[in-house]
Amino acid sequence: MNHRLTITILGSGTCVPSLKRSACSLLLEAGGAKAVFDCGPGTMRRMLEAGVTIFEMTHLFLSHFHLDHSGELASLLFANKYSFPPQRTTPLTLAGGKGLLDFFNGLRVVYGEWIDLDNDLLVLKEFDTDKADNYYTGDFSVTTRPVAHRPESVAFRVTVGNTSVVYSGDTDVSENLIRLSHRADVLICESALPDDLKTEGHLTPSLAGEIAQQAEVKRLVLTHFYPECDKVDIRQQCAGTYSGEIILAEDLLRIEI
Repeated sequence: MNHRLTITILGSGTCVPSLKRSACSLLLEAGGAKAVFDCGPGTMRRMLEAGVTIFEMTHLFLSHFHLDHSGELASLLFANKYSFPPQRTTPLTLAGGKGLLDFFNGLRVVYGEWIDLDNDLLVLKEFDTDKADNYYTGDFSVTTRPVAHRPESVAFRVTVGNTSVVYSGDTDVSENLIRLSHRADVLICESALPDDLKTEGHLTPSLAGEIAQQAEVKRLVLTHFYPECDKVDIRQQCAGTYSGEIILAEDLLRIEI
């Protein structure tokens, strides 16, 4: 197995429309897998800009169901179904926390056959949100833990060989995220607002730094920025609590491990 991981930040923003930042999403490539984590508005366009089509996607993991993390799901399935000639030949796995099946069935009530992929080309996987859960794809393993945002919210640890990447999704301060991130090579962590604008359910640069420091992660990537983050030095705020390498996410930023 090729133990190399490539991460591309597809979207580093939020629900606020921006020419600079699409809604939160990232692409992880490992072996033959091309897995996307979250798919808010702008994800498919950013994938194309990153040189990957939706037909090459093998997995789509949703951290939770807020629209800035799932809003392009129906459009993505519609595009997979109605390409001419048909281009998806292998199943797409759609995975998320507790309630995923109800969430998808709700979309089917609205869109019906428009999002039903033919020939069993869509596989649904629902993670336990009461405890840690595990999933193995053949190219990488995934461990999830519930985090403090929504009832269905989970963070993901992706492991290939001895290399691990953690994606927090949206969360407030969470012991589960610290445990999940322990000595990870990279933690991609939400940092929605500056320290003085802390809001419930989200982290700030200093809080993300504290989590990374306690977890002893090697590199911390801050993402999910509201526009207010562009008005202050969030790197400096984070550096006050984290002594490792800090990377500020931008759309189409690539990180190879």
